[in-house]
Amino acid sequence: MSDSLDLGEPAQPVKPEAYRVLARKYRPQTFAELIGQDAMVTTLGNAIKRERLAHAFLMTGVRGVGKTSTARLIAKALNCIGPDGQGGPTISPCGVCEPCVSIAEGRNIDVIEMDAASHTGVDDMRGVIDAARLAAFGARYKIYIIDEVHMLSKNAFNALLKTLEEPPEHVKFILATTEVNKVPITVLSRCQRFDLRRVSVETLEAHFARVLEAEGVPAEAEALRLIAAAAEGSVRDGLSILDQAIAHADLDGAGVQADAVRGMLGLSDRGAVRALFGKMVSGDASGTLADLRGQYDLGIDPAGVFAGLMETVHAITLERVGAAPDVARSADERKALTEWAGKLSNAVLHRLWQLLLKGHDEVVRAALPIEAAEMALLRVIHASQLPDPGDLARQIAEGAPMASPASAAPAPSAPPPTPTAQAEQTLPRDVAELFDFLSKNDKELLANKVRLNLRVIRMVPPDIETGPVDADLLKELATVLRELTGTAWQIRVGEGNAQPSLREQAEAAKADTYDAALRSPVVAAAIENFPEAELIQPAKPARRM
Repeated sequence: MSDSLDLGEPAQPVKPEAYRVLARKYRPQTFAELIGQDAMVTTLGNAIKRERLAHAFLMTGVRGVGKTSTARLIAKALNCIGPDGQGGPTISPCGVCEPCVSIAEGRNIDVIEMDAASHTGVDDMRGVIDAARLAAFGARYKIYIIDEVHMLSKNAFNALLKTLEEPPEHVKFILATTEVNKVPITVLSRCQRFDLRRVSVETLEAHFARVLEAEGVPAEAEALRLIAAAAEGSVRDGLSILDQAIAHADLDGAGVQADAVRGMLGLSDRGAVRALFGKMVSGDASGTLADLRGQYDLGIDPAGVFAGLMETVHAITLERVGAAPDVARSADERKALTEWAGKLSNAVLHRLWQLLLKGHDEVVRAALPIEAAEMALLRVIHASQLPDPGDLARQIAEGAPMASPASAAPAPSAPPPTPTAQAEQTLPRDVAELFDFLSKNDKELLANKVRLNLRVIRMVPPDIETGPVDADLLKELATVLRELTGTAWQIRVGEGNAQPSLREQAEAAKADTYDAALRSPVVAAAIENFPEAELIQPAKPARRM
C-alpha cells in the first residue's frame, strides 16, 4: 500500500474576466437608468398602469440614444413576474425573476431579436408570421424586436402588414430605426411611435462622471465636457470616446485630462480659436495664417479649425439675439462673445457664416487641406473688409463717397463743401421750394426731373422720403443738394402714401378749374343756348429757349 497522498488536480490559475466596453457594461437595465428620455418613460408607464398597451411600438432616433435598450426594457416590463412569481406588467421590472434575467442575458426564447439589415426578404418575414401564431413558451408575451427596420424590402413590409395590424394577443412587435422617413406610412400608422431625443451635453457630462466614479478613474470637468460635446447626443458614441480617453490617459493617476482628450479628438482649443477669430475679423492676414499653421502643427485638422470658427460665429449670433448664455462656457469666453456681439452686425455675421461654411466644405474635399484652409481664410479676411451691401446701396442712393475696402479702419470723412452764396438760406421745406431752389441755382434740368417724377411721402430737411422713383434721380439729387447746401441729405424710397408730383398737382388744379368753369352760370347758359358750343382749355405757351 502506497503512503503517497492523492492531492487531486493542481489548482488552475483563474482566468481574468474578459473586458467589456463601457457602452455594454453600462447599458441601462431599468427605465430609471435610461437617461434623456423622460417623456417616453412617462408615456409607457401610464400605458402599463392603465392596461392600454399597444400591439406594436416604433422607436426612432439617431444612433446610440437607446432604441434597442428601450426595446429590451419594454420586453422586461411586459414579461416581468416579480420576485414571487405573481407580478404583472410593470414600468419597474424587478430584474431578478427568470424572465427579467433571461431577457437581460439575451437567452429568453420568447424575445426574438433580428436585424433587418440581414433579414430583408419576404421569406424572413414569412418565418416571423408563421412563428407568431405559436403561443409563447414560458413568458407572458412573445416579443419581436426588429432593429433597423427601414432596411426591409417593400415586399417584406407588405407581407408583415396584416400581422402587424392584427397580431395574436400574445405577440408584441417593437421596431427600431434611425431613418424613420424610409419606413412606409402603412407601417407607421400601425405602430405607437416614440421619437427618442438626442441626449443633452449636460446630461451626458453628468452620466460620464458617474461612470468614471464607478470605474475609479479621475477626470477633469473640461475633459468630460469635450467628450459630451463630441458625442453629438449619442450615449453610445460618448461612452466609446470615454473608453478611448481612459486608455489614452497617463498611468500616473492624473486620469482623463482635457488636453489629452483634445489631442485625441483632434479638437482645437477654444482659446486658440478665439485668438484666431479675433485676428481674422480684424483683417490681420499674416497673424491669422500663423495661428492656423500653429494649430495644424499641433495635429489639429484644418476642418476642425473651421468648425470651431463656425461655432464661434453661431455663439456670437445667439448672443446678439439675446439667447440664454451657455453655462458651459468660461467667463472669458462669454465676455469675448459679448464684445464681438456688440461690434459685429447681423449682416457681417451671416456673411462670415456663409464664407466659413463654404471654406469648410472646400477643406473637407481638398487634396491639400491646409493650403485650402489658408486660401479660404484669406477669402474671409478680404470679404470682411468689404462694405455691407445694404450700406453700399444706401450710400450710392445718397451720393455719399465710398469707403475704401483696403483699410480696416474707417477713413476720416472729408470736410463738407463750402455752401454757395445762393444756398445761404433756409433749406427747402417741400417739393415746391425744392423745385424753386434748384431752378435758382441753375439746375433747371434736375428741377424739371423733380417736377415730373418726385412724389414725396415726408420731407423734413435734410431728410426726404419718397415713393418709388428711379435710383439715379435720388443719387443725382443727393449729390447736387450736398454741393449747394453743404449738408449731407438723406433721400430714400419709403413706404406710405406719397403726394402727387408737381406736374400731377398742376394738372389736377387745371382740371378742377375747368370743371369749375363748366359749372359757372354764364358757361352753363351759353352751352344751353348753343348746344354745339365747347369750352376749350387754353393752349400751353411754348417754352422759350
